[in-house]
Amino acid sequence: MDEGGTDLLRLYDDALPQVYGYLLSRCGQATVAEDLTAETFLAAVDAVRRPSAARLSVPWLIGVARHKLVDHWRRQARERRDLQVIGGLAQDHQDPWDDHLDAVRVRDTLDRMGSHHRAALTLRYLDGLPVPEVAALLERSPHATEALLVRARAAFRRAYRDDEEAGQ
Repeated sequence: MDEGGTDLLRLYDDALPQVYGYLLSRCGQATVAEDLTAETFLAAVDAVRRPSAARLSVPWLIGVARHKLVDHWRRQARERRDLQVIGGLAQDHQDPWDDHLDAVRVRDTLDRMGSHHRAALTLRYLDGLPVPEVAALLERSPHATEALLVRARAAFRRAYRDDEEAGQ
């Protein structure tokens, strides 16, 4: 095994819990987190094979994982849109973002939101990324991302309060 492969195996042992934990905490589903973790490390293997391979690190892998998660949310959004067109399904995509929030209710609320809202809120508030970085990851302009965040926060608040009133 060449040096790049040995380094990657060492990095895999060190980074696996961090990458998996990052993904699980954002998507809340073990099977999805496992699949995205595998995709992340496959991307690392591909990167090592390139002649001008970047220096792989845990932060680099977390960045790849973040991209894989955003791609996953985009796929989900496309699938939902397709189902809505085919079956005429109407879904509410909502969730809250202020006051003292219950972590379990926040996760449940985020899980019910549209992927575009969930992605924007997660990247901005859970990952703490500035709006220009969120915009780049979502392939939107900063202005459009700000507008998306305003709508997502409002939708989150409504859904969170609706859950509270329903006694969830």
